Amino acid sequence: MTRVGILGAPRPVPRTWAGPLAGALVIALALPLFLLADWRLSGWAIAAVLWLGVQAFGLLLARVKPGPDQLAASGALAFGMMLRLLAVLAVLLAVAASDRKLGLGAALVYGAAYTAELGLSLMGYYNQEPTA
Repeated sequence: MTRVGILGAPRPVPRTWAGPLAGALVIALALPLFLLADWRLSGWAIAAVLWLGVQAFGLLLARVKPGPDQLAASGALAFGMMLRLLAVLAVLLAVAASDRKLGLGAALVYGAAYTAELGLSLMGYYNQEPTA
């Protein structure tokens, strides 16, 4: 019998909007920063559109119900999760290749929003009691 530590114990998936709302708040707070610093708003707009697109695709993926008896659904969910991150990477790389400052602004805003969402989502997950 193996012992599972506190970080490895399974927990239910939290159904909370705190993570995406934190990301949206970061995007919203970045707009005044772009205005005050006189940076190009197109960098902020690219990050905001990417953020909205990823969230919309995430809502679409949330409708897929994976399970041990539904291998196709599990595969589609895994492929969709990889696809959305690869799409963001491709867009940010294309923007950065054409204009470094624009790409840097977009990547920083998107990265900050992603970090805020991930941090709050992890806190919500590990705040719950383990199921087993």
